[in-house]
Amino acid sequence: MLTVAVLISGTGSNLRALLDEAADPEFPARIVVVGADREAEGFSHAEEYGIPTFMVPFAQFATREAWGAELAEQLAVWKPDLVVLSGLMRLLPAALVDEWAPRIVNTHPAYLPEFPGAHGVRDALAAGVAQTGASVIIVDNGVDTGPILAQERVPVLPGDDEHALHDRIKPVERRLLIDVVRRVAAGDLDLAAVAAAPAS
Repeated sequence: MLTVAVLISGTGSNLRALLDEAADPEFPARIVVVGADREAEGFSHAEEYGIPTFMVPFAQFATREAWGAELAEQLAVWKPDLVVLSGLMRLLPAALVDEWAPRIVNTHPAYLPEFPGAHGVRDALAAGVAQTGASVIIVDNGVDTGPILAQERVPVLPGDDEHALHDRIKPVERRLLIDVVRRVAAGDLDLAAVAAAPAS
C-alpha cells in the first residue's frame, strides 16, 4: 500500500478528491498525513476522514530554507512513499526537493511547458490561445519544469474568464492526479525511471 502525504495552502479540492478515492478499499494508496504552510481550509477534509494534520507556518521562519528544514522534519515523522503538492503556494527549497526527489508530484493548471508559474490560467487567457490544459509533474528545483507524468488538453471557450476556465481545468487535474497516484501505487509508473529519462 502506497503511503501519501499531501501538502496544501488553501481549500484542498485535489486533496478532497484523493481522500474520496482512497476511501475505496480497492484504491492502492492511503493518505497518512496532510500538512500546510498556513491555517488552511482544506484541513477540514482531513479531519472529516480522521487523517492527522500538521502546520509549518511559512511566516514564522526567517528563510525559506529554515521553513523547508522544519517541513522535512515533519514529513520524516510519517515516512510517506509519495508527497503530493495540492495547491501548496510555496516553492520548496532545493534541499527538501533533493531529499525527496523524485517522490514529490504536483499538479498545474496548464499544458506544460506552456504557461508555468503561479498564474497559468490567467496567462493562457492573456495569450489568446484556443486551448490550455492540466499537467501532473515530478517536482524539481525549477518552476514547473519537472518531468511530466500526465497531461490533457482543455479548450478555452469564447467568453471564458479566469474563474470559468479554471473551474473546467480543476476536474481534469484531479482525475490526472488520482490516476498518477494509482499508477505509482500499482507499480505501473516508475517515478525514478521517468526522472532519469533524457528530456525529449
